[in-house]
Amino acid sequence: MKISIITLFPEMFSGPFSASIVGRAVQSDRIEIDLIQLRDFAKDARGKVDEPPFGGGAGMVLMAEPLVAAVDSVTVAGLSDKRPHVILMSPQGTPLTHRRAIELSRLESLTVVCGHYEGVDERFIDLRVDEQISIGDFVMTGGEIPAMALTDAVTRLIPGVLGRGESAAYDSFSGGLDNLLEGPMYTRPKEFMDLFVPEVLLSGDHARIKAWRRAEALKRTEDRRPDLLRKWPESD
Repeated sequence: MKISIITLFPEMFSGPFSASIVGRAVQSDRIEIDLIQLRDFAKDARGKVDEPPFGGGAGMVLMAEPLVAAVDSVTVAGLSDKRPHVILMSPQGTPLTHRRAIELSRLESLTVVCGHYEGVDERFIDLRVDEQISIGDFVMTGGEIPAMALTDAVTRLIPGVLGRGESAAYDSFSGGLDNLLEGPMYTRPKEFMDLFVPEVLLSGDHARIKAWRRAEALKRTEDRRPDLLRKWPESD
């Protein structure tokens, strides 16, 4: 998969995308990440890509022309579709879910646009954006950190990226857990500050362990995210 990220601040991505799972995925060619500086598509020598909003109001708005030019500059060798799927990171977008990350991980290419200032010219959305995605009901200074979150969520679902084949299948929200939150996890030592690992996890009885984990996942979901029990149908 190729992920192209259009941003005013490509330098923000160098650390997160060179380390850990995403960094290894890039090094192993499981994923290609292309950082595109939006100012390279400005019409003037100063790299101006924003203007005040028509009708008045505070802040600046990213102009449609450089955004369209930046999106149109993305090419993917062997891409079967007409163009990559274009996502605008925006607090007005549809909330990112694990299910949507799975769907996006199956595409050949994504172009992710980082919003900034007061937003983007609506005509760019009309002309080029396939969907808008939000990472929560809050506003950040720009779309760069949300774009990192989206890239991480999608990358780890690409076959071969994670070390263990079942790692992603049993994450919180995954089909392996019927879209429940993942239950508590424990590792060595067996006792720490008078707190003990549940006996069932030390029993070696895989059926009991599976039942315990299922019960704990359901309990945690009921306690922390009861909306998930109403939202998701039971897995097939």
